[in-house]
Amino acid sequence: MASRNPSFFRRIGLAFSVLFGAELAGRLVRLREEGADTEAAAGTEDAAAAAQPAIVRETTPEAALQLLGLLQRDARFIDFVQEDIAAYSDADIGAAARVVHEGCRKVLDEHFAIEPVRDEAEGSRLTLPEGFDAAAVRLTGKVVGKPPFTGTLGHRGWRVTDTRLPALAEGHDASVIAQAEVEL
Repeated sequence: MASRNPSFFRRIGLAFSVLFGAELAGRLVRLREEGADTEAAAGTEDAAAAAQPAIVRETTPEAALQLLGLLQRDARFIDFVQEDIAAYSDADIGAAARVVHEGCRKVLDEHFAIEPVRDEAEGSRLTLPEGFDAAAVRLTGKVVGKPPFTGTLGHRGWRVTDTRLPALAEGHDASVIAQAEVEL
C-alpha cells in the first residue's frame, strides 16, 4: 500500500496536535531521534554527529496558550474545532470555515512574519546537495543512499521570520484562552 501525504488542512490539524499536546510532541521527538539513530547506524550520517546526544529544550506553554487565545478571539477557532459538525450541511461548514480562515489569517498577519522555506513552485524538480538543511526539508517517499537527492517539491514549507506576540501582564493566567461570558 503506497503512503499518502496528508492534505494541507490535515497537516494544520497535526501541527496543532503536536503544538498543544505535550505527550504527542514527546512521542514525535522520540520517533525522530530513533529515526536519526537508525539513519546513523545505516551510515547516512557522520559518525561524530551520531555520537552527540540530542539536546531537548523545555518549553513553557504561555506563548502557545497566547496564540490559542488570539485564534479564539479573532477566528473563534476553538469554538469551531470543538463543535460537533456532523449535523451541519457542507454549506454551513464551508461558511463557518470562511470566517475561521479569515480570522486565523488575520492573527498570522498581525503576529508573525512567515515566508516559504523553498522558493521553487510546488511540483518543481530540484536537487538537494550534500549538507542540505534536514531541519527545513523533510524527505518523503523511498529515501535510499546519500545526497545529492533529486525529487519533486510537494510543499514549499513555512518558516517564521518574526514573532510579535503581545507582552503578558504579571499574573495573567494564559490558560484561560477565552473567558466565559455571562450576560446580565
